[in-house]
Amino acid sequence: MCLCLFSNYGRCESINLTSCLNVLHRNRATAKHLIERYFRQLTEGCGNGNCTNEFCASCRDFQPLDSNSAAAKALELFKINAKLCDYYPSFKSSADGSSLLDSTMSDKDTKDDFSDVHYLTENNICMILNFCEEEGDYSALVRVIGRVFSNAEALMKSFKKDEPNATENSCKPKDGEKQNDQTLEKTGAASAATLPDDALNDALSACEVAVDIPAVRRVYDRLLSIDQVEASLVNALIYLTPNVELDLEYLDVYEGNPDYLNIFIIVMENSNLHSPEYLEVALPQFCKAMSKLPVTALARLSKLWSMYGLPHIRRMMETFQQLITFTVVSNEYDAENLVNDDETVVAATQCLKIIFYASILAGDVDVEHNEEDEEDSDSDELTLHELLGEERLYKKGPRVDPLEKELGIRTVDSIRPIIPFEDFVNESLNDVVEMDKDFTFFKVNAETKFSFQSCPFILSVITKNQGLYYDNRIRMYSERRLTALYSMVQGQQPNPYLKLKVRRDHIIDDALVRLEMISMENPSDLKKQLFVEFEGEQGVDEGGVSKEFFQLVLEEIFNPDIGMFTYDDETKLFWFNSSSLENEAQYTLIGIVLGLAIYNNCILDVHFPMVVYRKLMGKKGTYLDLSDSHPFLYQSLKGLLEYTGNVKEDMMLTFQISHTDLFGNPVLYDLKDQGDQIPVTIENRQEFVDLYVDYILNTSVERQFRAFKKGFLMVTNESPLKYLFRPEEVELLICGSRKLDFEALEKTTEYDGGYSKDSQIIKDFWETIHSFGEEQKRFFLQFTTGTDRAPVGGLGKLKMIIAKNGSDTDRLPTSHTCFNALLLPEYSTKEKLKERLLKAITYAKGFGML
Repeated sequence: MCLCLFSNYGRCESINLTSCLNVLHRNRATAKHLIERYFRQLTEGCGNGNCTNEFCASCRDFQPLDSNSAAAKALELFKINAKLCDYYPSFKSSADGSSLLDSTMSDKDTKDDFSDVHYLTENNICMILNFCEEEGDYSALVRVIGRVFSNAEALMKSFKKDEPNATENSCKPKDGEKQNDQTLEKTGAASAATLPDDALNDALSACEVAVDIPAVRRVYDRLLSIDQVEASLVNALIYLTPNVELDLEYLDVYEGNPDYLNIFIIVMENSNLHSPEYLEVALPQFCKAMSKLPVTALARLSKLWSMYGLPHIRRMMETFQQLITFTVVSNEYDAENLVNDDETVVAATQCLKIIFYASILAGDVDVEHNEEDEEDSDSDELTLHELLGEERLYKKGPRVDPLEKELGIRTVDSIRPIIPFEDFVNESLNDVVEMDKDFTFFKVNAETKFSFQSCPFILSVITKNQGLYYDNRIRMYSERRLTALYSMVQGQQPNPYLKLKVRRDHIIDDALVRLEMISMENPSDLKKQLFVEFEGEQGVDEGGVSKEFFQLVLEEIFNPDIGMFTYDDETKLFWFNSSSLENEAQYTLIGIVLGLAIYNNCILDVHFPMVVYRKLMGKKGTYLDLSDSHPFLYQSLKGLLEYTGNVKEDMMLTFQISHTDLFGNPVLYDLKDQGDQIPVTIENRQEFVDLYVDYILNTSVERQFRAFKKGFLMVTNESPLKYLFRPEEVELLICGSRKLDFEALEKTTEYDGGYSKDSQIIKDFWETIHSFGEEQKRFFLQFTTGTDRAPVGGLGKLKMIIAKNGSDTDRLPTSHTCFNALLLPEYSTKEKLKERLLKAITYAKGFGML
């Protein structure tokens, strides 16, 4: 059996395939390309007259080989990852067969072809530019740019900081020449957002980067204004990148020479990479090469680019986003032809991840205030999932992104990124990704197939919620299977659901006892589909009964008379009562309820400040979190920090604070030992604020929150929730969106009992709803669905039903919130409809919310 190699060169050498199998275990086409490069190096050389590579025909000491010997030697060099030279290309051939590098050279300009320029500096570029401008011919510049930018070794050595920069031969654009950094124009004055040249170079030195970035930018500003040079850059990049990709994948060149990263730093300074000339071939190939960099190199790039300032970071982000969008809209994808298999989209997404973390590093970050992780007690015993070979589907704990780990920073550590998270979402990609397939790749085939859930920043909340839905449903089905297997072995009646039987008038006690028993005896039952039954009532739980259960539990637990939570009339938010007399089991119950709501895809009417979700995701509360959880205290502490007078004499504060307990009695607390003896001064006021905030948001409610988080993790600890979602997105999953689109709700509403969208009462109804103010619309939504927010994806995802409830009457409309159903009498006039509806939604409690 034979393998045909080197057909591109008019030769065909037969090599026994059996001897190659141990070598060509990787991608066959890639291996073939690499062996071809060795063959060409052995037969034709690299074109460098000063080459010292003993395995290159251009080396003076090389002994020529015939084709068969060269073929065998090429395979041998491939096996040992021998050194590969960079090739000096001919981009276009003339009619007589000479290359572009030679065909334009006459006897006159041979001495001025700058063949002695082996790498670029600002000085030599400016010298060549001046020469070309005097001659009125840029062909010499085109040849030099093409030669260096197509050669990894030459480009890697270019624009080193230790090289002298141009002084007289300045590369700054002349008057009237265009600036090519279009992003600077788009964002306004860039100087305020970017570092001065000297400061930037100092920052780059800290990253051990030897490239003179300001010099590269000045050179690009001149070069990109010349059309011939632009074409040369495109051609050079097309030639350079496949060789760079192979070098990185098979020769581990970065480990041998970290300066190899300079290639990517220099190319990414080209502000025209997003233009059509690059999008077709050059940029896709460049992204594939960059994606082959080891994680240490990717981390260096991310740290480096985080120092560039907003305009440059945004330009690079938009470049990769544009490539993804261009590729997606230019192709058709379906269940057979997945976007996950598109190498360009995958590579560009992986490159976008570098910019994503650069944006986080460049913004405000808090890596210190972390909650202690709950410790899982690992058992040495095999689980049934492992016995069935399903352990990959049910890995415990969240994933850790390799780049995130290398950088030592997480998405949740970001207080405010320099580019908003929303700008990294690519809607075109979200429209074509098949989340059922992508979920399988994410959970099972992560080593061999790319999943966009490994880059969750590019996915919208709606798309990620689909992935979470598949994860939850598979777990539910798996628990059913395991229950059936256990019941067969033990001879018991199978119970495939999480069944809760409760009494309406004792709903907290019944739910608490049942869930506490389940959490102690068999916590995995919490992963089953919820099935609620109210004692003494008939009905099958198809989602509506569970929703009503959640509503009743929350209504009772958040009742101020219970004392578990405090309510702020100004913010309309709840916070943990630090002096609550309730036991921890009650807080564990509410944590389980929130977890079950996510697990069973149910929206809850919960009003917590964002710091609760940040704490659930592993961060402690800090000063900035006070702005929405305790706004009055936040303003007071802010005033203290900004006070310009004598803090000690004017404020008369100490490190002892007081607050009121459940019964209104004052409670004193020392932030430090003998705090009442330590005055707050201008020198220690920041420490006072930090300790005060830590007490209010963390220490004082530690017992309550720990129990709450424990309940939440009982349901979600094996879920990818923490990996895929940010705190604000977790709030969306639990509570829904504040954005209300009633036009979308009208399009998806169904009608029953004799009504249709063409009924006059229905037309009057929607005209009335659309005329309501924002607050009235929220009242209506609360009245009809039990919450004043939209589900993830908007009101268009809400299945609302309007049913006829008799003819004209003075009765008010009623609703079944568990089914999102509005029972609407057929009122005789539009005015009466509006009056009755407003009265019902304004005084909803006790008026028929069922």
